[in-house]
Amino acid sequence: MATMDRRTFLARSAVAAGAVGAAAVVGGRILRHPQERPWDEGAFAPPGTARVAVLRATSYDISLDEVVGDGLRAIGADVRGARVLLKPNLVEFDEDTAINTDPRLVAAAVVALRRMGAADVVVGEGPGHRRDTQFVVTSSGLVEALDAVDARFVDLNIDGVTRVPLRSRYTALGALWLPRAITDADVVISMPKMKTHHWAGLTLSLKNCFGCVPGRVYGWPKNALHWAGLEQAILDVAAAVRPDYAIVDGIVGMEGNGPISGTPVSSNVLVFGNDPVATDVIGARVMGFDPLKVVYLAEAARFLGQGDMDRIRTEGEVVDDVTTDFAVLPRFAPLKA
Repeated sequence: MATMDRRTFLARSAVAAGAVGAAAVVGGRILRHPQERPWDEGAFAPPGTARVAVLRATSYDISLDEVVGDGLRAIGADVRGARVLLKPNLVEFDEDTAINTDPRLVAAAVVALRRMGAADVVVGEGPGHRRDTQFVVTSSGLVEALDAVDARFVDLNIDGVTRVPLRSRYTALGALWLPRAITDADVVISMPKMKTHHWAGLTLSLKNCFGCVPGRVYGWPKNALHWAGLEQAILDVAAAVRPDYAIVDGIVGMEGNGPISGTPVSSNVLVFGNDPVATDVIGARVMGFDPLKVVYLAEAARFLGQGDMDRIRTEGEVVDDVTTDFAVLPRFAPLKA
């Protein structure tokens, strides 16, 4: 996505804090003036052609490690010798719905990444809804799944932190305290659940970065980020974390009053991308959204990744052939394609 690697980006961020300015949502816009560029252009190279793969997967009981490997190779993922941090979406546990990234998919990703030469694969999350992370990871089945593949889990809510000055200025936060599991990783992979969201419209790989921000610093449910402006915070947090790849769990997603109280919906796909913006653009289309109508996603396409469909190279399924019309709350009906 960018010409610099994540280590160089984080090192530069640590010595070059940008000017801080508060943005405002006015009439559905994030910026006071559309011509504003509230980011340091030297930190975000113009995005090139992105690669996104949409693969059918009708069950969590198939050979998911092979599907994940196929998807990662299709987008040109390179993890040889890398320390990889997998960031799934773990919010809350309810056995009657589909809130979290399925543990079987997370474990399958661990196996696939090791086969591709990763030196180490760690799973990390900082749930924003429930303070008891151990309850969520145990009740959801993630502990058991990771034990089966001998993988380590890090609670990002309580991990040691590093101050990272923001190179984008959609909020007035100025800097973020990020877990060392994130800043020390060579590769970060966002693994969101494909869901609607009662405040943001939809949640995919960019919004999933909220779980990288520690609750012990920012509260529950990451209150400081919501007070700063939800859509603005999505942009600043994702721009600080800079996930290298994304794997979207759309085998069973959530529609309606997501991200916790919605209804499970089978969309039977996994979406892989080497650019979080392009991944979310394609993921939004799979859900029946018009990506350009999703305010934070359209804004992210200005600096953080590729949003131009003509410059997103897709592999696997034709997007229109695997689209599932996710139901939304009435106020988000205008976002649908």
